[in-house]
Amino acid sequence: MTDETSAPPHTPPPPPSSSIPQNRFERLRDEEEKDYTLRSRSEILAVLRSMIEHNALMTVYFNQGQDFMLSSLLQLAADGRTLVLDVGSSAEMNQRALAADRLICVSNLDKIKIQFVLNGVDALQFEGRPAFLANTPEILVRLQRRDFYRFVLPVLQSIRCSIPFKSYDGGLQPIEVNVIDISAGGIGFLSKSESLGLSTDMLLENCRIDLPEIGILTVNMRIRSLYEVTLLTGARHERAGCQFIGLTAKQEMQLQRYIIKAERERKARELGMS
Repeated sequence: MTDETSAPPHTPPPPPSSSIPQNRFERLRDEEEKDYTLRSRSEILAVLRSMIEHNALMTVYFNQGQDFMLSSLLQLAADGRTLVLDVGSSAEMNQRALAADRLICVSNLDKIKIQFVLNGVDALQFEGRPAFLANTPEILVRLQRRDFYRFVLPVLQSIRCSIPFKSYDGGLQPIEVNVIDISAGGIGFLSKSESLGLSTDMLLENCRIDLPEIGILTVNMRIRSLYEVTLLTGARHERAGCQFIGLTAKQEMQLQRYIIKAERERKARELGMS
């Protein structure tokens, strides 16, 4: 984890007059950081705007995690460079926050944990009341835990997914991508094409996944994470993490059958039985 999103060295003790905060900062494993960390400015601004629209409550940690206060985002500047936060209920904590050079913000939005760091805040008056002003974070973690076992496919046994995209003439052109992991909840895939125009929260409809010895699975998916990866060959690809939308019970059973079969085959190879 980078320094910008590292956790406080210890869990802050609750002040005598405060309740324990519900939003706890969470340290991510390396593989999770790739899946959940947003670095695209447009994606970060979209999450911040949604927090403002939903008046999402936010816990702000500072002073090496020893202090915290409850806040919320009030406004995002038109140019997206700064944002306004509500002050806490304690004047003493507000002063400590102003003196801090690093504040860790944790919130929840639609059951998804949001984490980001502010490099200091300044005092200002917003709509006639005290508030904090801060620069927009450059990194934001959008943490949605998987509810299903994820099978990572061996390099030589990747499966293919065909995704229909609109062509220049308005028709649909299927593009094949390599599936690199799969679960009953979704897939991760690599795409060589930079012209697909993929984006976070994009809905991919009527995608066809070829499950060996199981059959073709036609599903709708929504992109939940998207970032660029560089392979050992030096080639650059887009890595997308997708969530299945509206799977039937039969489709879930097909996925489970494939994953169980693939996992058994992997273990057999490792034991030298294949």
